[in-house]
Amino acid sequence: MRFKDVFSIIGPAMVGPSSSHTAGAARIGRCARQLFGRQPERAEVRFFGSFAATYRGHGTDVAITGGLLDWQTDDPRIPGSLLAAEERGVIVTFDEGKGLFSHPNTAKLTLSSGEGEDRRELRMTGTSIGGGNIEITEIDGFAVRMSGIYPTVVVRHRDWSGVVAGITDVMRRSGCNIAHMTVDRKARSGDALTVLELDSALDEALIQELSEVENVEMIRTVDLAKV
Repeated sequence: MRFKDVFSIIGPAMVGPSSSHTAGAARIGRCARQLFGRQPERAEVRFFGSFAATYRGHGTDVAITGGLLDWQTDDPRIPGSLLAAEERGVIVTFDEGKGLFSHPNTAKLTLSSGEGEDRRELRMTGTSIGGGNIEITEIDGFAVRMSGIYPTVVVRHRDWSGVVAGITDVMRRSGCNIAHMTVDRKARSGDALTVLELDSALDEALIQELSEVENVEMIRTVDLAKV
């Protein structure tokens, strides 16, 4: 990852002892929460590498839970996040993963709510790469590249000709510049996911316009700078 400025190296204002193990973890949790679109009822967190070895001592479990509650890295409530989650009816469990992992500070999360036809689930993998910076590398089985630095739009759609062009055309007409973009699909003409990191956030009217692009199935937005 290229650091954009000195603040990318110093890291954000934060609560906790380590920008990698707490600020980065809080951002990973918050990113998952925003992608889920609402407060989950259950969150299963599996830590890998250094995260797995030190998460209790460094407060990574507390930080990622604060993120799951949509709290910023410097939120003074973070030390009490486990109790706050319990009071809000969010069941958070932690596990130590083994085997291969993409980065020493990796967390795989599964968020869910509801049962049967009403069940909603999100699977996401994030890494804390230093200075409070993160990279999201997987969303629901799709390989992505997402930094959390920019306002981000995640679009689930069918892999049909013209869908991505329709999405980017909405951006062109709105004057919203695309900083980074990744597209992945599970099979030809199957499910696909497009991640757009933008220089400015989209308003509700543009999100509605995106949702009306043919073969677009779902839209989620992430803005970790949003208070």
